[in-house]
Amino acid sequence: MLYYDPTDWETQIDPYPIYARLREEAPVYHNEKLGFWALSRFEDVWDAHLDHETFSSSQGPAIEKGLTLLPMMIIMDPPQHTRVRQLVSKVFTPRRVAELEPTVRQITRDRLAGLEPGDQIDLFERLGSSMPMDVISTMLGVPTEDRDRIRRLTNAGMHREGGLEVPAAARQAQAEVSAYYVEFIKDRQAHPSDDLLSDLIAAEFRRDDGELTRLDFAELLGFCLLLGNAGHETTARLICNSAVTLWRHPDQRAELVKTSRNLMENAVEEMLRYDPPSQVQGRWSMRPWTRHGVTIPADVRVVMITGAAHRDERQFPDPDRFEIHRKLDRTVHFGQGHHLCLGKSLARQECRVAFEEILARFPDYEVDEDNLEWAHNNNVRGYSKVPMRL
Repeated sequence: MLYYDPTDWETQIDPYPIYARLREEAPVYHNEKLGFWALSRFEDVWDAHLDHETFSSSQGPAIEKGLTLLPMMIIMDPPQHTRVRQLVSKVFTPRRVAELEPTVRQITRDRLAGLEPGDQIDLFERLGSSMPMDVISTMLGVPTEDRDRIRRLTNAGMHREGGLEVPAAARQAQAEVSAYYVEFIKDRQAHPSDDLLSDLIAAEFRRDDGELTRLDFAELLGFCLLLGNAGHETTARLICNSAVTLWRHPDQRAELVKTSRNLMENAVEEMLRYDPPSQVQGRWSMRPWTRHGVTIPADVRVVMITGAAHRDERQFPDPDRFEIHRKLDRTVHFGQGHHLCLGKSLARQECRVAFEEILARFPDYEVDEDNLEWAHNNNVRGYSKVPMRL
């Protein structure tokens, strides 16, 4: 019997066999026990991303119970989403991200400083988790002395014990991070500085009716938490997942040691396709939707399994093979449509820089596969410990 539970730890560790069964046996799948429907084929997931009138984001992207009351872009539909994204996009620009690369590289080098070939590290602690949060904190203007504390609280806030309930310890960690950003925003409102948060506070946009609009306090708080959670957690798992993948494909890793930037950029896209940190995206159906002879009713939770979509042979030839030369024209690892990830350029840049620096210094690193540890997280899949000999 086919049964798919995305909160099951064994399924999370290796979800790809059941993804294959879903695509073939039940491309529109219904889990009555947990109360959700799921799409697993690429074309269906692609279409659902683009159809915000049928698949609403208002109930959040997660499958678990409990929603934040804060107005985050990730849980908005147009026109509210359009307004907030326009305001944020005025300061969180591709140019700003591109200009950040020297900072990303210096932070990466600082985190790797003092290491020599033969040293043993946990990649997650040493770089995977720390570098993305350092970058986000630098952008926002968070003081250096607060960054590791915020990172650890953010990690704790994403921890799950199985099932659809958020543990009390995770809720407490989330509350502490929120309280920190409340005071941080108040300080920046009173004392603007040269950072992203100060620019967000000052950003304004003239609406169609001629009135100027700005982000209110709750929207500013929602953005800080979204950037800290989504921007840090997913990139941390991406770097760690990809380090293991490259270790398992030594010929391709060796090719990347002496490669061009273009191939490294292409390799990052394949890393995102092959073993992405974000495997599922939740939506809420606003009206019935029919595919493959099955109708998803209105007013139900729908899960778009992007991890399954990226192993669909209808879209990707030989999809279970990792290939850094693969040409990718359409992907959903950063979503599509209105919710195409605002931080996609930053995530790509951080992953590329991380491996440029790692492979330049430690081209023959070894992963201790027997002691890899997985994160307990319903919404982001990846390692919480990656023991490596450099």
